[in-house]
Amino acid sequence: MHEVTVTAATRERIAERDAFFDNAKYLAIVLVAVGHAWEPLRDGSRAVSALYLLVYAFHMPAFIVVSGYFSRNFDASPGRLRRLVTGLVVPYVVFETAYTFFTRWTDHAPDRPVSLLDPLYLTWFLVALFVWRLTTPLWQRIRHPVPLALVVAMLATLTPSIGDDLDLQRVLQFLPYFVLGLSLRPEHFRLVRRRTVRLVAGPVFAVALVAAYWVAPRMSAAWLYHRDSARELGAPAWSGPVMTLLAFGCSLVLVGCFLALVPGRRTWFTVLGAGTLYGYLLHGFLVQGARSWGWYGPAWVHGPLGVGAVSLVAAVLVTALCAPPVRRVLRYVVEPEMRWAFRREAARPVRA
Repeated sequence: MHEVTVTAATRERIAERDAFFDNAKYLAIVLVAVGHAWEPLRDGSRAVSALYLLVYAFHMPAFIVVSGYFSRNFDASPGRLRRLVTGLVVPYVVFETAYTFFTRWTDHAPDRPVSLLDPLYLTWFLVALFVWRLTTPLWQRIRHPVPLALVVAMLATLTPSIGDDLDLQRVLQFLPYFVLGLSLRPEHFRLVRRRTVRLVAGPVFAVALVAAYWVAPRMSAAWLYHRDSARELGAPAWSGPVMTLLAFGCSLVLVGCFLALVPGRRTWFTVLGAGTLYGYLLHGFLVQGARSWGWYGPAWVHGPLGVGAVSLVAAVLVTALCAPPVRRVLRYVVEPEMRWAFRREAARPVRA
């Protein structure tokens, strides 16, 4: 009797739960939180700047590639459109408003307006994922979707007039990673998880760290944020498309190495992979508050011991925010059902 009451959506979610991808999402969100915690420590530290560049080169691309991979079945059906609204639009409105009021307090800016067109801090990802998923059916019908998405991203770097509305620069410049995820299949992930790739991944990261140490004083990290055009970064127009291709190539190599090192078995943190959106949306309050509350003020925080302590605290806090108890408390905000807001789907006749 219990099997009869399980809905098709529930069966789909259960089928999609994969230890490897949950592990990858958890480790990626830890890197996101640690990267944000490193931002105030970069000034005067070339080593921290190098670590920051290395992490920023692949942590969001990895997150977006996996998001694209799990968006392959989006077909604009009523059920999936409803989940798009409840899982992205509603959290965006809630957290955009919450971050605005929190920023008013931390920055002592009581007149800062609430603007749903100008994503604040972390909320841009919800807007981007909403747009990307809506366009999924289109990308799945194009013959060469990844090259076309790269062209779109390259053209975006040439267009400073796009402006800040809905953070469209980021939406367009990160688009190739999402489209790549849409194009991947399970066998592609099996390829990067082979033993030979795992053995190479460590040395590749070591070489990338050395390269980041050399690049740190010579390149602005803003290129990896993908939120500005080349002109807005004070660079010649031709450098925008070139940097888009270079960043895409480097990010893909590092994402592949990152996925190769992700364990495929169930671990103690596998269950946390289902709560990464909670960790993503909530950790920003702590990072933003830490700056306002003077936690980065002591001199020892900017030394090696302080960097290690900040990294550990950020990892522990985001881990706690991904935990099931937090998800149970805040599910009505991050993943509301909202059945009252939608019409019930009419039962479809079953063909013989």
